[in-house]
Amino acid sequence: MSSSDIVRGSLRESPAPIGQASVDSPQYSLLSEDNDDIDFEPSADDTDGLEYFETGDENVEDDSDDDSDDEGTEGEYHDAEDGDQDVGIEVLIESSGGLDEEEEEGTESVRVTQPSGAAGAVQVTRAQILRLLGHTGLRRLLAQQGIRGPVLQGDDDEDNSIGLHGIFGSGRPGRRRRKSSQIEYPPVPNPEGRKLMELGTFGQNEHYQDQLRMKKQRVSRILMERELGLKTEQVRRKNQAISQTMIPSSKADTIIHYNSRCYSGQFSDDGNFFFSCAQDFKVRMYDTSNPYDWKYYKTVNYPYGQWTITDATLSPDNRYLAYSSIRSSVCLAATDPGDSSEPWLLDFADLGDGSRRARRHFQGNSHFGIWSVRFSGDGRELVAGTSNSSVYVFDIEANRSILRIPGHSDDVNAVCFGDVSSPHILYSGSDDTLIKVWDRRSMGDSREAGVFMGHTEGVTYVDSKGDGRYVLSNGKDQSMKLWDLRKMMSTDQSATINHSNYSTQFDYRYMTYSDLDYTPHPHDCSLVTYRGHSVLKTLIRCHFSPPGSTNSRYVYSGGEDGKVHVYNLDATLAGTINVSDATFETRPRDSNIYMNAWEDNNSRNNWKTCVRDASWHPNAPVIAATSWNGWGMSTGTCSVHSWSDGAVDDDQEDNVAKRVNHRLETDPSFYDQPTDRQSRRAGLRSRAVGREENDDEHDNW
Repeated sequence: MSSSDIVRGSLRESPAPIGQASVDSPQYSLLSEDNDDIDFEPSADDTDGLEYFETGDENVEDDSDDDSDDEGTEGEYHDAEDGDQDVGIEVLIESSGGLDEEEEEGTESVRVTQPSGAAGAVQVTRAQILRLLGHTGLRRLLAQQGIRGPVLQGDDDEDNSIGLHGIFGSGRPGRRRRKSSQIEYPPVPNPEGRKLMELGTFGQNEHYQDQLRMKKQRVSRILMERELGLKTEQVRRKNQAISQTMIPSSKADTIIHYNSRCYSGQFSDDGNFFFSCAQDFKVRMYDTSNPYDWKYYKTVNYPYGQWTITDATLSPDNRYLAYSSIRSSVCLAATDPGDSSEPWLLDFADLGDGSRRARRHFQGNSHFGIWSVRFSGDGRELVAGTSNSSVYVFDIEANRSILRIPGHSDDVNAVCFGDVSSPHILYSGSDDTLIKVWDRRSMGDSREAGVFMGHTEGVTYVDSKGDGRYVLSNGKDQSMKLWDLRKMMSTDQSATINHSNYSTQFDYRYMTYSDLDYTPHPHDCSLVTYRGHSVLKTLIRCHFSPPGSTNSRYVYSGGEDGKVHVYNLDATLAGTINVSDATFETRPRDSNIYMNAWEDNNSRNNWKTCVRDASWHPNAPVIAATSWNGWGMSTGTCSVHSWSDGAVDDDQEDNVAKRVNHRLETDPSFYDQPTDRQSRRAGLRSRAVGREENDDEHDNW
């Protein structure tokens, strides 16, 4: 049996037998690996007893009489707990020549033989074996033992390799890579984005002092000319242009260290408030009325949360914070530091008369989890995207969900309102690769008002400019896209297109994505596509830059490469903020790293940064980046970066970022270690510091 036979075998999976749960069924959703940002299978009341192994007879070839003994066993389940300890696996491959290169050149099945005395055998497909080996828990277990999985590839077709190598995160299985000359990349600069820049909707074009050298003026000179009253005819335009050139630098002013991975962090609309969400189920709040001198506010938690806090949102008046976990309840807490009351529990699963109180069913209801939650512009409603492929709208005063829209075929990772002044237009982004537009005024047929189609992999985040027109999204196809509501695809047109044909179900958590993997969507209706950042490992977020501090000039995104990427509207790169370099080795190695590290044995001894979210202050040139950051990405940080115009302080101490804990208190242990790479190579190891399990015990709750 040659290795090429293995490669060219059928990879089609058999459907689940009648009466058994399918992996696409709602009750399977919590066990599915498609639940983003988790590397375990959360329990659910209605998923007990589901079998991970499914067998069927659709793809099992029965052309040989030698297989007659196996008839009647297809579709049966084999339970390892029945005392069958000597189960063997035999791979059967039949080759038939003369087929085209693009077609299958053989079929294969796997015969699971049972010990003597057991009746029959169970046949499963090779794809099911690979899926089991690629299962998250098994992958991490094998990785801990140093097993990475060999590549199963053909003798003379290296690009078509499939197998455990790709499943374990080092490649992409089953995808034929093309030559770079055959790929049609999006244009840079993008003409549509250039038009938006020239119209003034997204900032102003640059004006040069020296047209021959095309040399931009320094901001300090522009300010001097303004104070002296020089060239008064250009003062107004220069005043607006000053702010949009102030992109924060990579140098961090302050690094806030957390003992768990940090998932999101955002400034309030007025800039006076900042919150950060961490995997320890705590949300920390800060007073940022002076963006250069933060004050600690308070901490709230999510009791009985599952895996992490997935999202949080502030009410328009900054009085309340709503935050979610992988459960159907959302916590609503007061932001007043003097208010130590417990949070209100909002049960999104309650679609009835409100008699079912979330407080009574807080732990029991885990039929779906909430990935994204947002306040409406008037603060009366919350919209949520969930793991049961639905969008929920919750009325806070009525204390129940007033609308459920089962409008997607996969997890809804991101939701938002389209207009800050109206609660009628909703956007939802899903792992089914679609962004759907919902108009609550015309929901009689439960159909979307339109569709944004263009991502070839799942959507990780959706952000609205707030004008009811422009939308920004991040996708697992390693691209960010700008959309115009006027150019969305109609519902009838999208219904004629099978969007799943353009997705490879790329697992962004453990696999890599090459430029050679990029395939443009033939029905892409986006205005501009931005590429260059990496959307891997987690649901990385993107945003429009604020109108106050940037004149709405940019769009920006976090990245798995440890950077914040800032783009002009025409898809050219305006700048990057290197969070990885700014925070490199700024805390001691964690004594629990082998339990808490995200990376496997080969990487957990390295400092790694993944910027999951970033927030631009609405009134100052300051960006706060929240990251998975530390040794093996076992901890988290919120790093504060400000604009410096390229200036370097004469005082060397001022160039060192301030390292503080979550309460903004200076921790001497963060400085008690070598930080240069040469010392690390010489074998000088930082001392291990254990985590404080109750680091918020004197905070609220």
